[in-house]
Amino acid sequence: MGRAFALMVPTLTLDPRVRVVAGSDPRPEARARFARDFGARTYAEPTDVCADAEVEVVYIASPHGVHAEQAIAAARAGKHVLVEKPLAVALADAERMVEAAERAGVALIVGHSHSFDAPILAARAMIASGDVGAVHMITALNFTDFLYRPRRPEELVTGQGGGALFSQAAHQVDIVRLLAGGRLARVLAHTGRWDATRPTEGAYAASFTFEDGCFASLTYSGYAHFDSDELCGDIGEMGEPRDPARYGVARRLVGGQGAEAEASLKMARNYGGERYSPPAHGERWHQHFGFVLASCERADLRPLPQGVMVYDDAKPRLVPLPRPRVPRQEVIDELYAAVVAGRPARHDGRWGMATLEACHAMLESARTGREVRLRRQCAWRDG
Repeated sequence: MGRAFALMVPTLTLDPRVRVVAGSDPRPEARARFARDFGARTYAEPTDVCADAEVEVVYIASPHGVHAEQAIAAARAGKHVLVEKPLAVALADAERMVEAAERAGVALIVGHSHSFDAPILAARAMIASGDVGAVHMITALNFTDFLYRPRRPEELVTGQGGGALFSQAAHQVDIVRLLAGGRLARVLAHTGRWDATRPTEGAYAASFTFEDGCFASLTYSGYAHFDSDELCGDIGEMGEPRDPARYGVARRLVGGQGAEAEASLKMARNYGGERYSPPAHGERWHQHFGFVLASCERADLRPLPQGVMVYDDAKPRLVPLPRPRVPRQEVIDELYAAVVAGRPARHDGRWGMATLEACHAMLESARTGREVRLRRQCAWRDG
């Protein structure tokens, strides 16, 4: 019940299709808050959630390194699985998760990633309709304070799933693959490690080439200087108005602290901790992951928190979207369709494994200086 779970609490609370009946966390304070908030059973061990007869879906929001063992346990217990991105850290573990879900006949959905965001899905629907022609080029960039948010020690170790490539590129890669249709062929990338006190990748730039010839550029920095929310109407990643007074807060919060003190600070700010602050339920726009532009044959498409800007031959126009009633409702849309209606999930395990493969390819390319070819890619399911 850490940061990822806290961001999903409004979704789980407000969407009437979901009833939370049980949860697990090793921290007693998190279990106590969970019991109060949801009136639900709590367990110290995640395997006990899998054994709970009333549970139909297990939502896994634990550290990246234990996704595989927990998802496999849930699948073996006959539970559908919603697992936070990235699917896993190691590709071999991702393959085991996919195999376990397919063998058990349960849905395995990877989310939340920002490719679930309604403006991204709306832009993809425009591409799939054929009205704007084929997508030829995609530009994606995001600048945040990611690297300076409070971290546990392993979150700054790349081999344990730490750093920007696993936690942040998973969003951006998902978005770009979805808009381009999914079948990525080759990756060339550079990564940045520019702060010895945060010894993992905090930035990257990558060039993607897809099987159909579409190409994309991805740029990301989590070094807490420029904030690309400026390019999204000063709306933050979670759809809230950006507060200029918060500039530099992340760096000041962790500056000068040792690893143990920083981990304690993160735990205190997590769900149930003494410094936990529930997400506000006020009016918000759609969530985003920075600047995205899809250049198509007859128009450029730019997803925004308020809708999709279309720059066609005649004039620019906004195709608006209503404010979201439930944040991240699109995740529940896909989960509900898979579990209740039996429809194949689009962000399924194989989709998540293809995104994970691209993240590993970026790391390999940066290490070797060479382009990397991919072999686990799959197409996006439109409709």
